[in-house]
Amino acid sequence: MARSKRFREGRVQVDVVAIMEALAEQGVTVLFKADAERMAVRGKPWTFVASGAPLREDVLVRTDAASVEQCLAVCLPRLRELGFSFPV
Repeated sequence: MARSKRFREGRVQVDVVAIMEALAEQGVTVLFKADAERMAVRGKPWTFVASGAPLREDVLVRTDAASVEQCLAVCLPRLRELGFSFPV
């Protein structure tokens, strides 16, 4: 079983694993990636992507950011706007 990681989204701590599991249960494929090459050049090494059947073909929730927290700050509100629910 994956260990949960908690990060701050604004002033609230979030459980990334629980969020990913909740989205997967709703049919959304979620990818969180750390890119070693981009990290080495101090770029935006973190990528968050959410896609899948519940989203329209032309909708992809994605961002590249400098931190996990920045990815969540961009993508979680968008997923909520699209009607998905997940724990905070």
